[in-house]
Amino acid sequence: KSHHFFLQYYGGRAARLSGSEKRKMVKIFIGNLPRDATTEEIQSLFSQYGTVSECAIIKNYAFVHMDDRKCATKAIRSLHLYKLHGVPINVEASRSKNQGTTKLHVANIDKACTNEELRALFEDYGTVTECDVVKNYAFVHMANSDEAMDAIKALDNSDFMGKFGY
Repeated sequence: KSHHFFLQYYGGRAARLSGSEKRKMVKIFIGNLPRDATTEEIQSLFSQYGTVSECAIIKNYAFVHMDDRKCATKAIRSLHLYKLHGVPINVEASRSKNQGTTKLHVANIDKACTNEELRALFEDYGTVTECDVVKNYAFVHMANSDEAMDAIKALDNSDFMGKFGY
């Protein structure tokens, strides 16, 4: 017997999300930069994870634009609290003021599944801001709609270590 769970947008946002499937540029915020940090070393640091199309330092913070969302997510995870000149830098996806999270409804979850297990699964596709398992379903909040769409494409009607069932 196979075990599958099902994903859907919660709150009717799916119609607005349809369209181009192209990967979009991701803007990354880097805070707590040491004074002697240079654009070249920031660009070099992030280039280890993918193509950097833009890099700008403003006072004690910077913005890096990466061409691929999966590469950007890996860079954010790997470089958050990285010590640059002995100072731990803060690395996170840049959020526009009007951008909210995207809430996903995950159905058909086995009761044994924990918040931590489900969060870990979805974090492969982006930043999870909230994850709540309730009986045999859950709500997972992703940082943005592109990451949520990646999770839906990869995980809808899928099996997760036999933890999700009918």
